[in-house]
Amino acid sequence: MTQNEERELREQLARLQQEHRDLDAAIAALVMSPGSDLIQVQRLKKRKLGLRDKIRQIEDQITPDIIA
Repeated sequence: MTQNEERELREQLARLQQEHRDLDAAIAALVMSPGSDLIQVQRLKKRKLGLRDKIRQIEDQITPDIIA
């Protein structure tokens, strides 16, 4: 992996992590509000899980494999 590719992956990782935090805050606010839409909460949680999977995938690409 070139340095440029790694930099791009790290930038993408930072964006995804920020979006994950934003979704977490949005879910918490929505749950706390009276009359919250449970379907919307479920959709946001599903999207958050998808982001978590993408984050882990990128982290795996950045972290070199160590053969023990």
